[in-house]
Formats: sequence, structure tokens, C-alpha cells
Amino acid sequence: MPSQQKKIIFCMAGVLSFACALGVVTALGTPLWIKATVLCKTGALLVNASRQELDKFMGEMQYGLFHGEGVRQCGLGARPFRFSFFPDLLKVIPVSIHVNVILFSAIFIVLTMVGAAFFMYNAFGKPFETLHGPLGLYLLSFISGSCGCLVMILFASEVKIHHLSEKIANYKEGTYVYKTQSEKYAISIWVIFICFFVHFLNVLLIRLAGFQFPFAKSKDSETTNVAADLMY
Repeated sequence: MPSQQKKIIFCMAGVLSFACALGVVTALGTPLWIKATVLCKTGALLVNASRQELDKFMGEMQYGLFHGEGVRQCGLGARPFRFSFFPDLLKVIPVSIHVNVILFSAIFIVLTMVGAAFFMYNAFGKPFETLHGPLGLYLLSFISGSCGCLVMILFASEVKIHHLSEKIANYKEGTYVYKTQSEKYAISIWVIFICFFVHFLNVLLIRLAGFQFPFAKSKDSETTNVAADLMY
């Protein structure tokens, strides 16, 4: 492939990686990872509320990795509330999982930025074959994509398995018990998913530039090996 086309492909991959890094940084600081509705189970049972009356006992919230806000309702009007995970909710959330989500998000950002620099260096510089060359790009893209995948898996397990929305809704609520009615992933988690997908798209761009996948045997090496075998 002509060098000019390789430059264009590597520039595209570098721009995509840089855009992903900015996207993950923005997602990390926004409270738009989950939107949930919660039912005040205690109040609904006390008055034996019907389906039409359940709206008076339905609250909602949205949150990210650091803070969030919502509205509680238990038949007595809306009660807005705000919360932060550090230090308010440390006693009720699975801290190890939550910290790992933040940690892998930070690693995701750093590796994506390094990958963007490496792509630009391959486009305009003279990269070393081992680290800065195609092998390094393959490894960075794979590791970065894996970090993005871990972020989504860990956060989904925190929300679904550990019932994060219920723990937030019931924080400092001694009288009423809230039950999660619905949860949906908001824009930030979809940004993470798109960035995860982009890293594997970058792998295809590297291959499109004419570089073999790591540890893949070329036809010349296979021919040499076959010829060597026939000589014995």
C-alpha cells in the first residue's frame, strides 16, 4: 500500500482514538450513566395503591460514577435529593467494584491517548518495529478495548447484581423502603461502548494498512518452513 494511504489510515485511527479519549473523560465526569425509577413500596402497600395511584409513589434518579440526583415520592409530594459516592455512599455501595470501574476508566483514557500518539507517530515519524510500530499499535488497541469492556461489565454487575439504584434510593431512609422499577443505561455508558468498538475498528485499520496481525505467519515464512521440512 502506498505510504500516503498508510498515513491517511493511521491519521484516521489517531483522530478516532483522541476523540474516544475525550469522550471517556467527559463520560467519567457526568451523572448520565444510569436513569432509574424507584417505587416507594412502603407507602404503596399502606394505602393499597392501584396502578393509577402508583404515580404518587414513583420517584426517579440519575447518576454516574461520582454523583447524582433524583426525586423521591411516597404519597406526600416530591422530595428532591442529591448525593455523591465519595464519601456519602461508601458504606452502602460495593466499594471495590466501584473503585475498579473508575480505575479501569482512567487506564482506558491513558491508553487511548497513548494509542492516538502512536498512530500519529506511525503516520509521520519513523517508528521502531517493536514498541512504536504495528505490534505496539495492535497491543495498545487490544488492551484499551479490553479495559473498556471491563468498565462496562463491572458497572453492569454493580447496577444489576448489587442493586445499586435501590441502595442509593434507600440511603438514610429509615421509614420508607424503595424498590427499583426500571433502569436504563444513559448516554455515558453508550459513549464507553462506542469507544470500545472504535478500538477494534482501529485494529482493522492497521490490518488495512497492510500490517499482519501479531504472531500471524506470513506466506513467505510458511513456504520457507515447508521447503526446510522437505530437505530433511
